[in-house]
Parts: sequence; structure tokens; C-alpha cells
Amino acid sequence: MAESLDLLDRISGVDRVARIQREWARERPDVDVRPQGVIGRLHRLGAYITEELCVVYRKYGLGEGDFDVLAALRRAGAPYERAPGELAEHTMVTTGAMTKRVDRLEHAGLVSRRVSESDGRGRVVALTPAGRVLIDRAFSEHMANERRLLDVMTGDEVEQLESLLAKWLAATEGARG
Repeated sequence: MAESLDLLDRISGVDRVARIQREWARERPDVDVRPQGVIGRLHRLGAYITEELCVVYRKYGLGEGDFDVLAALRRAGAPYERAPGELAEHTMVTTGAMTKRVDRLEHAGLVSRRVSESDGRGRVVALTPAGRVLIDRAFSEHMANERRLLDVMTGDEVEQLESLLAKWLAATEGARG
């Protein structure tokens, strides 16, 4: 039976999320399953996009967090450095994970650490010349990869989606404080 549904869905163009919604609607007609259409697809797309982005990161010997740290340092502008706490604020990496990432990147010769000139107790993490070359190359390829992922939509569709996602994210982040 499940194989028949899979085949029917593929032939009719119904994706997995629509099939799941249809099954829940049949089993629980008292529950509005429409939110699953958005959330389920975002969840599946998020996993797929992460996979596709990691291909580029791996090509440069980086993980997601490594790329994020190097990118945050590069975005800081010359002299391409930030304090570890500031790095955590500008990335998706927690302060606990930051130390491990910086250790790994320092070992690879992509960043250096030094004592802060303004606060002798604090540290500063900086891109090395090799780190800057690497992140510039990886970022260029990363942006081309993101463009490729969005090319299934028109420019207007991308703008509309970005606007909707920005609105939703702002409301969600605002609700979390």
C-alpha cells in the first residue's frame, strides 16, 4: 500500500509533505494540517540546502562553523579581527564551541590569537593572510552555489520569498526577546 502511494505521488507530482498532509487530513480531519505544508517543506529544504552548502565548505577543508568564523572575521574589515565573544555574536556558533573552532583554525594556520591591546585579560582572534585568501575563495564559490540554489525561481519570486522570510524571522526573533 505505501509503495503504491509513493508511486502515485511521484507520478502525480505530489511531494512527500503533501502526501503526509493528505494522510493526516484523512486520519485527523478535525486538525488543520495546512501549516505542515510550509513548515514541512522548509524543514526539508533546510536539510537539502545545508547539504549543498557543505559541499563547498568541505572543498576548502572547512565545516559550517569554521566557514562562519572565518567569514565573520573577514566581514569585520581590516585588520580582520574580533574578540571571541564578538565572534560568537556574529556567527551561529556558541561561545563554548567557539574555542574549539578557533583552536582548529589556528592549528590550520587560518587564524591567530593574541592578547587584546585594549584589555590585557582579553584575547583577539585575527585572520592570517592564508585565512583571508581561503575565505575569499570559499566565499566567492559559496555565493555562486547559493545563486545556483535560487535559480529555480525568478528574481521577483526570490525578492518576495526573502521579504516573507525576513518578516517571519523578525517576528519569531522578536518573540524570543
